[in-house]
Parts: sequence; C-alpha cells; structure tokens
Amino acid sequence: MTEPPISYKRHRFPPQIIAHAVWLYFRFPLSLRLIEELLLERGIAVYYETVRHWAMKFGLDYARRLKRKKPGRRDIWHLDEIVQVRRNTRAAKRLLERLLRKQGCPPKRMITDKLGSYGAARRKIMPKVEHRQHKGLNNRAEHSHVPIRKRERAMQGFRSWSGLQKFVETFSAVRNLFVPTRSHRSAFATHLHRLSAMAEWKSVTCAVA
Repeated sequence: MTEPPISYKRHRFPPQIIAHAVWLYFRFPLSLRLIEELLLERGIAVYYETVRHWAMKFGLDYARRLKRKKPGRRDIWHLDEIVQVRRNTRAAKRLLERLLRKQGCPPKRMITDKLGSYGAARRKIMPKVEHRQHKGLNNRAEHSHVPIRKRERAMQGFRSWSGLQKFVETFSAVRNLFVPTRSHRSAFATHLHRLSAMAEWKSVTCAVA
C-alpha cells in the first residue's frame, strides 16, 4: 500500500527548504547553528531551533519511506553497545528481539566484541546462529559509530536517551542511502550512486522542485 505524501501544512517554508535542512542535519556532522548559517548564506533566514523541530518532526517519517535492502538469511550482523543504556544479558536480549522483529529473519552470522551478554542472549534467542566474538572482527561496528560520536560532540550531547534513539534511527537510514557500498569503488560509480540517492531523497521528501 502506497503511503500518502508527507504533509507540510502550516509550515511557511516550502518542502524543498525543510527537506534540505533535515538532510544537512542528518547527513553531516554540523551543529544546528552552523546549519542556520549555511541556510542564511543562501538567503534563507531560519532559526536553528526551527531546524531542530523539522528534524524531529519529519526525520523518522523520511527514514521510514526510504528504500531499504531486503534482509536475508545470509546477512551478517555487526553489533556494538553504543545505543544500549545497560550492557547486561537482559538488554542484549531485548536488542536481538527488536532486530529480529525489524529484519524478519535471523542472520547467517553475528559478530560482536567480547562482551559476554551477547553470547548469553544469542543462545536464548538465536541458538543456531553462528556467533564470533573478537575485538578486531567488530571494527566495522565500531567504525560505524564514529559519525554518531562526531555529531554528539557537535551537538554537545543529546538532550535525552529517547532523543538519541530517534536520531540514530533516522541517521542510519540517511547514511545507508547516501554512503556508497564497497562495490562502488570508482569516482564515477560513487558519483552516480550519490545522484541516485539524492533523487530518491527528493522523491521521498516531496521536495522535487
């Protein structure tokens, strides 16, 4: 079922400006005040708290509409505890249950650091899934958190735990759309990938001029 277009009623700025501001917020490690300045350079006078409001109001809706790779049983999950308040077995179990609901099927393999709670939770939730625990093997997950940590520094921390979770969900969807896969190694392939990503972003946000 096709979702209805996003409504921008009662917003005095057009969809193109709102979507561009939200894109800047989630795509780059910029503070809200820097985004305010970038928009002003284009002749758009927007208060930085308005940008925050747009990001919170429209971000999750944008993320939900973006195309995502269909999960498969040959997927490999790289897990780390950056978005977990607690690091015990109960918290790890909740994380795996949430991922299973979201993905629809278990992965081929799960890779984590040597935190013991992951192994205990995996044995309860996905006993047949291969589990590898090694600090070096999980570098992909560790590296994927670098942009989030950069953003956290730019924003001088998140206001709340729920705010962090909402940010990560939208941030991940936007990053997955715009960051080329390893198969896009040439400059030309990367350029085409980004043009395609931008076209999808404009279509999803109804920001086509």
